[in-house]
Amino acid sequence: MTSKPIVALDFPSKLDVEEFLSEFAEPLFLKVGMELFYQEGPELVHTLNRYGHDIFLDLKLHDIPNTVESAMRRIAELGVDMVNVHAAGGMAMMEAAKRGLAGSGTKLIAVTQLTSTSEEQMQQEQLIAVSLEQSVLHYAKLAKRAGLDGVVCSVHEAKAIGEVCGDDFLRVTPGIRPAASESHDQKRIATPSDAKAQGSTHIVVGRAITRSENPQKSYDYINGEWSGRS
Repeated sequence: MTSKPIVALDFPSKLDVEEFLSEFAEPLFLKVGMELFYQEGPELVHTLNRYGHDIFLDLKLHDIPNTVESAMRRIAELGVDMVNVHAAGGMAMMEAAKRGLAGSGTKLIAVTQLTSTSEEQMQQEQLIAVSLEQSVLHYAKLAKRAGLDGVVCSVHEAKAIGEVCGDDFLRVTPGIRPAASESHDQKRIATPSDAKAQGSTHIVVGRAITRSENPQKSYDYINGEWSGRS
């Protein structure tokens, strides 16, 4: 599994994706989310695979165990590098997801709390009375027990998750921005160097690259900061 930045393809169509990727000479690690996958379907994944890109299929499955297991069997056939579920679906659902991917080599991670969720929202709307960090750690430990490879979390919980779940447990952190960038709709954000210092194993970067006037230059800058070369 590569540790280069994961670029979130926040585009509505395959044509937009192809135009964006034409800026790059080398294969990337790409995140295909719900909007794009629901529009273009598995064929987009096959196309990206043919061009040598690594793929994180960000579908955040959350359903009854049997349905999730069946869905994961189909996803296993796509040859993606990483896929996710919601940890809130529970142990049985996460174990079923793992069974569905058996033999595929696809890494399975679980969403803990979305980076758009504040502690106040979590407590008032989800009726979770503990702190945000306690909730995230609980979900991470649950995912570990279910046999998953890691979690999606914010940078702010990555170090604590590594301490309780081990250094080989993936901590995939969205909400990554260079210092001067806007936060958009995410509340718990960080810079690439922050993420590295706090124990993230993978970072996800979207609009700071995809909406940049020079995507290659922005990617190189973020990759340099993430890898410690800048």
